Amino acid sequence: MDQWPYGQEVEYLRPMSGGYQIRDQRAMHFVTFQVVSWVDIFTRKSYRDDFLDALRYYRDNQGLRIHAWVVMSNHVHMMLSATQPVNDLSSVIGRLKSFTAQLIYKTLNEEPESRRDWMIALFTKASDAHQRNSRYQIWTHDNHPIELNTNEKVADRLDYIHQNPVRAGIVGLSEDYLYSSARSYAGLTGLLKVDFVDVQLKTVR
Repeated sequence: MDQWPYGQEVEYLRPMSGGYQIRDQRAMHFVTFQVVSWVDIFTRKSYRDDFLDALRYYRDNQGLRIHAWVVMSNHVHMMLSATQPVNDLSSVIGRLKSFTAQLIYKTLNEEPESRRDWMIALFTKASDAHQRNSRYQIWTHDNHPIELNTNEKVADRLDYIHQNPVRAGIVGLSEDYLYSSARSYAGLTGLLKVDFVDVQLKTVR
């Protein structure tokens, strides 16, 4: 996919003042995308695949570097950075959230979905609380970024991401969960290309 086929991007609001912020745009960060009202949207494969399609596009075309990731039922954890000097991480993340929201909302309206009316009502209500939003809101505004500026932080967040499905009781081994970079780090075939981190050296190879 060389061009994004889903229309013009919509600005996604950054966190309100006092919230978490990315201060060093060159640094790798741990971030969380949370669905509003903790809606379990990613129990459906189609929405998970929508999200991965957007990640692939942003990795290949928008300078996003994906070091680790996991998609759970109502949130996503990732370790991300952006290529320099073209992109800053905050802008890339904002555009990514906007694109993924558009694509998920499109699928929600076009494919069979028994929860459609309920989900649209929640996403519309969330939008109404923020006057600058579009007609719906799928992600909360805060990304809760954590700058990964030590080996210990990198190792801790990498383990946290990969152990999420294990802690949730979904799988016994992290590499058995398909929608995660744990498979790639275990030397198996993953769904996304990963910019691996060397935890000992805190470098990207």
